[in-house]
Amino acid sequence: MKKPASKIRDEIAKLQEQLKAAETREAERIGRIALKAGLGEIEIDEAELQAAFEDLAKRFRRGKAATNGGKRGGNASESSASSTQDAAGAAASGTAEA
Repeated sequence: MKKPASKIRDEIAKLQEQLKAAETREAERIGRIALKAGLGEIEIDEAELQAAFEDLAKRFRRGKAATNGGKRGGNASESSASSTQDAAGAAASGTAEA
């Protein structure tokens, strides 16, 4: 049995509202964490900050930090340190420009 187009549109509208609410919750959560970490006090270009967040997301998607409770070994530590240094360097350069 096929659904009428109006019912499908209603379902899509409800799903879009749910998606917007979920994105808002995620943004607020990440924002709170970023503020606790002190990112609100750093003047940094938005593109640089986004790049640092993308690097962080890649690290966690690979599962290196999540699988061992945040303790890294071997190469994971080196890549994490360089990512942290890159983010710190970007933050410093953003502050120096202001």
